[in-house]
Amino acid sequence: MQDNKKKKYFVFIILLCLTGCAISSANRTDIDTTAGKERPSFNSTYHYSLGVLNILDENLDEAIKEYEQALIFDPQSPHLSSELISLYIEKGDIKKAIILSEKTLIDNPGNINVRLLLAGLYLNMKEYNNAIREYMKVTELNPKNPVSYLYLGTIYAENRNYEKALDTFTHLISMHPDHLMGQYYHAKVLTEMKRYDEAEQGFKKTLVIKPAFEPAVIDLGILYEKKKKADQAIDTYKSFIKLHPTAMNVRIKLGEIFLREQKPLDAEREFKEILNIDNGNREARLQLGFLYLEKKQYEQAIDELSVLLHGNPDEHRARYLLALTYEENKSYGQAVEELKKIPVNTELYENAQIQIGMILKKQGKIDDAIAVLKNAIKNNNKIPGFYVYLSSLHEENKKLSSAEKVLKEGLAISPQSIELHYSLGVLYEKTNRFQDSIHEMESVLKIDPDNAEALNFIGYTYADRGVRLDEAEKMIKKALDLKPGNAYMIDSLGWVYFRQGRVDMAIKYLKEALDALPNDATIAEHLGDAYAKARRVSEAIEIYRRALKLSPGNNDLQKKIDELLKEKRN
Repeated sequence: MQDNKKKKYFVFIILLCLTGCAISSANRTDIDTTAGKERPSFNSTYHYSLGVLNILDENLDEAIKEYEQALIFDPQSPHLSSELISLYIEKGDIKKAIILSEKTLIDNPGNINVRLLLAGLYLNMKEYNNAIREYMKVTELNPKNPVSYLYLGTIYAENRNYEKALDTFTHLISMHPDHLMGQYYHAKVLTEMKRYDEAEQGFKKTLVIKPAFEPAVIDLGILYEKKKKADQAIDTYKSFIKLHPTAMNVRIKLGEIFLREQKPLDAEREFKEILNIDNGNREARLQLGFLYLEKKQYEQAIDELSVLLHGNPDEHRARYLLALTYEENKSYGQAVEELKKIPVNTELYENAQIQIGMILKKQGKIDDAIAVLKNAIKNNNKIPGFYVYLSSLHEENKKLSSAEKVLKEGLAISPQSIELHYSLGVLYEKTNRFQDSIHEMESVLKIDPDNAEALNFIGYTYADRGVRLDEAEKMIKKALDLKPGNAYMIDSLGWVYFRQGRVDMAIKYLKEALDALPNDATIAEHLGDAYAKARRVSEAIEIYRRALKLSPGNNDLQKKIDELLKEKRN
């Protein structure tokens, strides 16, 4: 007998001796639930031992077969069931894992391990109600089990039921104050609820439990940014890096915040320091390439991104950035070649194909751009953005019927696409089909009642026609609640007030909108109309002239100026 075979033979004999005891003891609890039942048979022990050997040999399929045979001889063994369920999960046979879990729980309803496995399976399949049911059952069986509360809280949070999530995590940390993930997710939920001061304290408590816990440091930094305290975020990251200089994720975040805060030299220094420590850090090199692109240092950007792609040809973000760099450098052919290398099955495929279309359009090759988008739809007809951009290209060619047809084809494939409904509504508005336009925007609101753009579109359209003004006001105010400070929506509200005859309010909001968008001719004209209605003639003339500079050749504006000048002379 060869040495390896001898070794396996002796392992097998030992297993045979031990596993009978193991399986037997696994069936015993503090309460004797096995009274009157036979101990596991030799056949069960034999197949279980073979299964263990196959696991040691990394032969998963054979291990599963042996465990299944063992379970036939000892069908009441929760230990065997648990291990076989785990093997099914490892193999990816989720259906068998669920069936066995459910069967095991019929015979052993108090088996917490199997119930947690089943809950995890449901969670992985996003069957949230079933997962919640199983986790709740675990809390009944063991009210202090932290795992069940942790996962219940994450399910509630993922489904944006933040109040329930918060209650669950609060209960968890009341029982286990030093539970790291309980404290961490408690703080994350508070962040989502915009209870920033409490969230800040929560992240700090998490870091007391585990000072080197990077996710809490990163989320605390992000929280400071939300609170408009970028300097505090920077200090938090720097303090952590001082203690943990190889914390690359924190260093990346520090570099990114330097970019957002318009501190390119600090960002460059940080990304270079990361590469000094870890020359193969993809994220740092990617960010450095992006930084050089932003600074219009195209050759340096190309160098960094090319180095990254040389070692990582599937780093499609780098390829996309490289293409943008070539485009900015007016090397259109090279840009298109790089974009063509981004595969269909990647997240950036949509951006890449549309970018090719935009480059071709920039070169005056609209027919070629149309061909590219048609081919993209052929490769993947479920991406709404392809139809939207193809429609805009047909508009560019003055083929409005083709533009409409494309959007309708997209909606036939993706009837719930907000993007397609909105674009069709805008197209209808351009072709003076008022009711059809409103209908499409109402379709958007059926899918997403809080779509600020659709609310604003309908409200402004009503205001522009002088109809349903009270409804228009409510819709635009809701849009502004969703997107505070949006200048176009502020203009819409000012225009509603103008139509309602509330001229002082109209002037207030239209001035605010024009201050935010000083080069928008339409907003300037709106303010001029409000001044004219308020009999502030000189101011109206001044604003109309400003609008005319922004929109040369606008005969309507010139006519308004001439009429006011005539009135002023008389």
